[in-house]
Amino acid sequence: MVGSIRTIQDPASQRLTWYKPPLTVLVIKKVRDNSVLPPFVQLVTWLIEEKRMVVFVEASVLEDPALARDLRFQAVRDRLQTFRDGTDDLQDRIDFIVCLGGDGTLLYASLLFQQSVPPVMAFHLGSLGFLTPFEFDNFQEQVTNVLEGHAALTLRSRLRCIIMRKGEEDKEAKPPTNLLVLNEVVVDRGPSPYLSNIDLFIDGKHVTSVQGDGLIVSTPTGSTAYAVAAGASMIHPSVPAIMITPICPHSLSFRPIVVPAGVELKISVSPDSRNTSWVSFDGRNRQELFHGDSLRVTTSIYPVPSICAADQITDWFDSLAECLHWNVRKKQKHLDELSDLTHSSSNDTLDSLDRDS
Repeated sequence: MVGSIRTIQDPASQRLTWYKPPLTVLVIKKVRDNSVLPPFVQLVTWLIEEKRMVVFVEASVLEDPALARDLRFQAVRDRLQTFRDGTDDLQDRIDFIVCLGGDGTLLYASLLFQQSVPPVMAFHLGSLGFLTPFEFDNFQEQVTNVLEGHAALTLRSRLRCIIMRKGEEDKEAKPPTNLLVLNEVVVDRGPSPYLSNIDLFIDGKHVTSVQGDGLIVSTPTGSTAYAVAAGASMIHPSVPAIMITPICPHSLSFRPIVVPAGVELKISVSPDSRNTSWVSFDGRNRQELFHGDSLRVTTSIYPVPSICAADQITDWFDSLAECLHWNVRKKQKHLDELSDLTHSSSNDTLDSLDRDS
């Protein structure tokens, strides 16, 4: 009997596919940065007037005094749809997202959608730009290509995080709130002068206790954020994995590890710990973990579809080189073998004459 042949999908084959023409677009811009305002006005005006799209922006954007003085923006202001974070639900109302700014705009877009996320096109108008591969110069051509489906995708996995408070597991209480993170969840010692003492379980099995400043649990996308600063490896965002990285461990043998996507991590304050711990999610929602509390982390079924400027491999390595200066050093000078050999032979002859004399 011939067994079935298993194939591994080439990440580059992941393409953007529209099942119906996109009609609604959410535009997210970097806050408190006036340099983003002209591109923002140019983009939303073009989307409304040229592409006849329904454009959503955050309500606070319209309250910006600098935009109030822009005559071109006033011409389209009343045609914009608005929403307020934490009040209005955008789920199933948006076909795709355009981010104008740095990596924080993509993290914010991820935060707005706690279930399925529309494809995200991120323009680099911020300071770092690791997750924002598009340049704004020829945005009309690039956005048109995306609207026509001519683009590659990177599916960036997210982590689903749940805090279980002491005693909640034994009560028939309402389900705890899920928090989805794109980069990482960080457990640290907060303001305490003592070492963190954190127990780590994977699929119910106690793996280790962390003694140090804390622990980073990150996605492959987050491997190039806090984790890499703490000594972890960089992992391509298409790799299905969860990274576990200690922060300043008080041990010479605690190295960062990578575990399969889909396992469930349980993180809790050790019973004999001198202090509590603090947890934050993509740098937000910071809160305290007390003795008896636990944090559950696993891979979410809702990734963030990030649109590539070129393709998955090119975009990622360009970001490594541009943002982190990965493998950047002065080049070694070219070796002219003939002249080197001649020079060496001459030196050898001189050395032998010196010895003979």
